[in-house]
Amino acid sequence: MSTTESRATSTPPTASKSRATRETLEDYTLRFAPRSYRRWTPAVVATTALGGIAYMADFSIGAGIGLAHGTGNALVAIAVAAVVIFATGFPLAYYGARYNLDLDLITRGSGFGYYGSVLTSVIFASFTFIFFALEGSIMAQGLELGLGLPLWLGYLVSTLMVIPLVIYGMSALSKLQVWTTPIWLLLMVGPLVYLVATDPGTVDRFLSYAGTDGKGGLDTASVLLGAGVCLSLIAQIGEQIDYLRFMPPKTEANRRTWWTAVVMAGPGWVVLGALKQAIGVFLAVYVIAEVGPAAAPEPIRQFRGAFDAMLPSWLVVPLAVVLVVISQIKINVTNAYSGSLAWTNSFTRVTKHYPGRLVFVLVNLGFALALMEADMFSFLNDILGFYSNCAIAWIVTVATDIGVNKYLLRISPLRPEFRRGMLYAVNPVGVVAFTAASGLSIAMYFHALGDTLQPYSPVAAAVLAFVLTPLVAVVTRGRYYLRRTDDGLDEPMLDADGNPSAATLDCHVCHQPYERPDLAACATHDALVCSLCLSTDGVGDHVLPAQPRTA
Repeated sequence: MSTTESRATSTPPTASKSRATRETLEDYTLRFAPRSYRRWTPAVVATTALGGIAYMADFSIGAGIGLAHGTGNALVAIAVAAVVIFATGFPLAYYGARYNLDLDLITRGSGFGYYGSVLTSVIFASFTFIFFALEGSIMAQGLELGLGLPLWLGYLVSTLMVIPLVIYGMSALSKLQVWTTPIWLLLMVGPLVYLVATDPGTVDRFLSYAGTDGKGGLDTASVLLGAGVCLSLIAQIGEQIDYLRFMPPKTEANRRTWWTAVVMAGPGWVVLGALKQAIGVFLAVYVIAEVGPAAAPEPIRQFRGAFDAMLPSWLVVPLAVVLVVISQIKINVTNAYSGSLAWTNSFTRVTKHYPGRLVFVLVNLGFALALMEADMFSFLNDILGFYSNCAIAWIVTVATDIGVNKYLLRISPLRPEFRRGMLYAVNPVGVVAFTAASGLSIAMYFHALGDTLQPYSPVAAAVLAFVLTPLVAVVTRGRYYLRRTDDGLDEPMLDADGNPSAATLDCHVCHQPYERPDLAACATHDALVCSLCLSTDGVGDHVLPAQPRTA
């Protein structure tokens, strides 16, 4: 399944071809993922996508919420966040798998415009390096406990070790995730089952834990504060889509397995995520009773305590370290991979220059390493609580545009568009809804509207994005979705099953073959241009002009 993707930039065609032949980055960074490359089965794609959620941060997030607000509030908060994440993730996962586009390309045609989605790409890139730093911190804690490695060196090791895997994209990542998932599941679930079976009292202590304030009863503010932290993970659907875009075409023959894979590996990721957060609360309560509260939020100490109850002492620390290292590698190759896609998308559109994805792998890892060295783990919930406002506003805006504006109101074009020249630079529908929703919710989070409203900032982000997205679309009558409705090609965009066409045509700029959805007619030649050559066209020679508006 390994292929070499062709690249095109604003440099001379010969230079572009030379660089393209040297690259082995199987990422299709800025473009539609062609059928010729998508040779994996739905099951392999789903397993690969789900392997990326093996992160340990869920255990820390659950522990933090449980310690602060008690088990009851924590479990309700986790459930509320899971419902929101599943509902918003479903339409995005479907579009990514059906049309073989990443979340940035979907966002462009779902309310934001060609340049408007640069803002959300940067937000998504921030998500990846924040969570890379969080996972790297957890791994460094494990290396310090197991090998005596200083934290600063552990941060560096956890950063550098993922580079070789990320370079080769989906082909390498699919093998890694498939082979490591059974080991990870066994190490994660085994100690939990053992503790519950051998000491039922752990369940009673878990359910009755009242939190640091000692109240223990259900409290709306506590639930919403906890849900806000959990909702910072709402952007995880972007990483799931980075894998789901490689799904095979949906046909009558594979319809059932196709849908199962999309639901499980798309919005379904949050089911396992919520279970891990609940386990984090359970293990934190267990560790408090056995060790003390200081160690409770750290996954390495949580699992050390659990393993200690069921294994010989000489095996406890090694197994805990193995679990942490496997988890960190599984998620951080995804964080580094998805972050490099997001940064490359933004940089190429703004500068009209494509430097190669590897450059932004290193950029993303640099940001993550800086956060780790700044000890971000110690103020984790504050970072996630703030970030969740931006992430919620973005994801809810795009999901609403797909679910309401496309399918209900029929204002937004049903088929996603991502090519330069076909879209307006900025679409006020998504940009206004996102900016207003995130701006007000951030102000609420920082107590600008009073202490009483502060816990409701994630609710405000979601409600405003949901209301404003169709409202602005109706006010603007959908005029800013498409700059053109005709891309100049007679070849149909979709095949008989409604999948993107596999017909192959040549780009006259980079002289490489591409499938139909990745091409548009050239403005100055009787020829075709691929989407990346359009993105890197510094003077706009090849970009089709806007079509006159009809009354």
